Amino acid sequence: MAKQYENIPERWARFITEQQIFFVATATCDSRVNISPKGLDTLRILDPNRVAWLNLTGSGNESAAHVKTDPRMTLMFCAFSGEPVILRLYGTARVLHPGDADWPALAALFAPLPGARQIFDVAIDLVQTSCGFGVPYFDFAGDGPDLRAWTEKKGEEGVRRYWRERNAVSIDGLKTGIDDKNRS
Repeated sequence: MAKQYENIPERWARFITEQQIFFVATATCDSRVNISPKGLDTLRILDPNRVAWLNLTGSGNESAAHVKTDPRMTLMFCAFSGEPVILRLYGTARVLHPGDADWPALAALFAPLPGARQIFDVAIDLVQTSCGFGVPYFDFAGDGPDLRAWTEKKGEEGVRRYWRERNAVSIDGLKTGIDDKNRS
């Protein structure tokens, strides 16, 4: 049975911090819906109605493009062991790039990771849990090494070039803002 909350209760805050993966969903009124898995140590609960997550370089940059037009964002967490539960955080996000004034304060909350390109600061207006009975059990075997190795091999300038070439526009042709904010 689904339960709704106006903020993140302590019980569910502990659940969120124990998860190794979460999913982010965004869309505009006329774009494709994007759902992305996120891992590593890239999420922080700032208070019961606010979270921030560090976005690393990837093959696309849909969330940034969508949030510029429509700030709605949903984060989903699933229990892959223990009590079956699905938890969703609904809210509105703002995207921060390394050149933005608020970047240093939020970036300090995360261990430095190569390829960090944005932080999403999400104001939560609804938390919902549901049963998760259909979610299979999985064992966490560790973080994948490929993203870190790829970004370290490219180097800082190579990553910035990749952002300009591959992350500046969404698959629907929406600008992501990365080319405007990340010039050094």
